[in-house]
Amino acid sequence: MDYTNLIAGSWENTSDGCANVNPSDITDVIGMAALSETADMDRAVASARTAAADWAQATPQMRFDVLDFIGSEILARQAELGQLLSREEGKTLPEGIGEAARAGQIFKFFAGECLRQTGDRLASVRPGVEVDVTRAPVGVVGLITPWNFPIAIPAWKIAPALAYGNAVVLKPAELTPGCAWALAEIISRSGLPEGVFNIVFGKGASVGQHLVDHPDVDAVSFTGSVPTGRAIASSCAKTLKKVQLEMGGKNPMVVLDDADLDLAVAACLNGAFFSTGQRCTASSRLIVTEGIHDRFVAALTTAMQGLKVGNALEAGIQMGPVVDARQLEQNLSYLKIAADEGGTVIGGERLTLAQEGFYMAPAMVSETSNDMRINREEVFGPVASVLRARDYNEALALANDSAFGLSAGICTTSLKQASHFKVNAEAGMVMVNLPTAGVDYHVPFGGSKGSSYGAREQGSYAAEFYTRVKTAYTLP
Repeated sequence: MDYTNLIAGSWENTSDGCANVNPSDITDVIGMAALSETADMDRAVASARTAAADWAQATPQMRFDVLDFIGSEILARQAELGQLLSREEGKTLPEGIGEAARAGQIFKFFAGECLRQTGDRLASVRPGVEVDVTRAPVGVVGLITPWNFPIAIPAWKIAPALAYGNAVVLKPAELTPGCAWALAEIISRSGLPEGVFNIVFGKGASVGQHLVDHPDVDAVSFTGSVPTGRAIASSCAKTLKKVQLEMGGKNPMVVLDDADLDLAVAACLNGAFFSTGQRCTASSRLIVTEGIHDRFVAALTTAMQGLKVGNALEAGIQMGPVVDARQLEQNLSYLKIAADEGGTVIGGERLTLAQEGFYMAPAMVSETSNDMRINREEVFGPVASVLRARDYNEALALANDSAFGLSAGICTTSLKQASHFKVNAEAGMVMVNLPTAGVDYHVPFGGSKGSSYGAREQGSYAAEFYTRVKTAYTLP
């Protein structure tokens, strides 16, 4: 299978390609993705710029019909798309199908948003003058998406961009081109005018950076690493582009003495190790108060070691492989660093299974302090650290002592402590007796500190990034 660029409504042939390898079985090459050049990105941006004006004037019904078609086809094909996702990214098959369904639901939600766009009519301080406040499209939007949610994250960027009348150029992740291509293929048959949506495959350092720097791109939305996000923000500032960044997390889950132990273990098991821990919202710091600490560590160790690791497409698998060799090496290196700094590592072995893939056992590091690298830096794998806290106040202080602020959770039966935590946790999203990972598709997503920059993603709040406010005065 060749994953080629879609520019100005046409699929383009390319001679060079990058292999899309199944992390569960590295002998399985799923397809070849185009290795584009900056000239390809120039043509994609030019195509979007040409198409942007007409799409900005499209009726709400036309936009609804396009997005509803896309969402309906994704939902109808969720099993097929979910299998492709699990094959190329390594999520278990139920997780892959669930993500595909979420992508369809996102498009359906924003199809409805096409018909719900509103404005304000205000009285002027000047007699006889009318004031209208409306939202207008930004123009051409560049989207750069990561490998860990290869269909959901493109969906939650593309859908609002189109719903609010923008033209799009998507640069998907190099590791997971198949889902992005499948989504683009559906979009190409949706009735969307040619050039409104374009996809360009290739290296982030070349075509991705060229998209960010391009003078005809009005806004950039990026999800990925903190260093790359900071560099993109700096580049966009030079040309005064709107920019939206979703970056890393070092998300705390506080477990208090009064917590339901079984519920807390289940929430932490899900948050830390499901999706192989490759979620920016993963529970990577487990902050546990003294009275429950030892029982919690013992129970979570048993649950963690009971997880069935294997080929993502096999029935009954609870944790698939790491996405590639480089990520696996990073995970293992952080475990060594944690051990060298005095932590006790439980699990985390490199696994050799029947099919050669990037497998490791889930890992927990106990007896850590918050100044250790395992608690300061994002690992992005099935690795959780445990910190002791004397009481709720110290637990909250440890939770907030981080350069990140995406998601934070607490397990407690105390309404007082839960209510205080919701207000005082320094995070964009707070969970009570729920995993830190796992959010709805119709509500805002985003964090604070080094985790996010710019307007929120998802839900009606997406309008803040994908539109500009316009104020019009009229003397009838």
